Amino acid sequence: MGTVESSVTRLNVFKTYKLYVGGKFPRSESGRVYEVTDSKGKWLANAPLSSRKDARDAVVAARKAFGGWAGATAYNRGQILYRIAEMLEGRREQFVREVGEAEGLSKSKAAAVVDAAIDRWVWYAGWTDKIGQIVGGANPVAGPFFNLSTPEPTGVVTVIAPQDSSFLGLVSVIAPVIATGNTVVVIASEKAPLPALSLGEVLATSDLPGGVVNILSGKAGEMGPHLASHQDVNAIDLAGADAALAKELEIAAADNLKRVLRPQPVDDWNADPGTTRMTAFLETKTVWHPTGSLGAGGSSY
Repeated sequence: MGTVESSVTRLNVFKTYKLYVGGKFPRSESGRVYEVTDSKGKWLANAPLSSRKDARDAVVAARKAFGGWAGATAYNRGQILYRIAEMLEGRREQFVREVGEAEGLSKSKAAAVVDAAIDRWVWYAGWTDKIGQIVGGANPVAGPFFNLSTPEPTGVVTVIAPQDSSFLGLVSVIAPVIATGNTVVVIASEKAPLPALSLGEVLATSDLPGGVVNILSGKAGEMGPHLASHQDVNAIDLAGADAALAKELEIAAADNLKRVLRPQPVDDWNADPGTTRMTAFLETKTVWHPTGSLGAGGSSY
């Protein structure tokens, strides 16, 4: 008997993109979505249009996670950041496709962007237990004291992600914040949020405690003012805000004396990022400790 070949056409299984808040994947509380298209206007997916309530929930999750993350050893944080790079490497093809569609790049150029983003996680993983050596140390004092300065994380940081660099730029503003022990609420690129939302799936399986990174998609102009004025947010990075929005958020942030990192033009996200974004969200704690009496016989402790 001959075989009969069936020509059954499968239905497309479209991906449902969700927010990443507190280690979970909720839909927007508002139930709203907006269409995301590629560089040629082709529909790619519906992304959640986050609300003020979503932003508040993200801050609650970030605050809850802060104590444990800030209290973890720098070495442990470095291990987890490196694990994120490992997980991204395993899903490299997915991100190459999403970044290519989001930014209108060829496959080879998108691959270069994804590789650079993976390498950036590794770079910051190496800094977690070294940043204290360049922004802290023993201070010379005239008297029988030890005077030691050590860096500590600022707290909950809101980040307006870059609009035009949906993945490498995103990683470049998230990684330094959490490398130093802060937790973050990030508003992804409005026009290209899909790589950011997919990053949440990687973070959920990379040993990163829930709430350390919270990813929202939607309008920065809608959520930003609420986050900038939120009394439980300690700092804000305005990387992806335009001049008008940046000014509005900076004014709102003054209400509880938030640290503010103003927009800094970046010509090439591939360039060496330096330590600026790590030190921007560190506080310096200085401790004085008496050494005891200093006499002819030497010091005593």
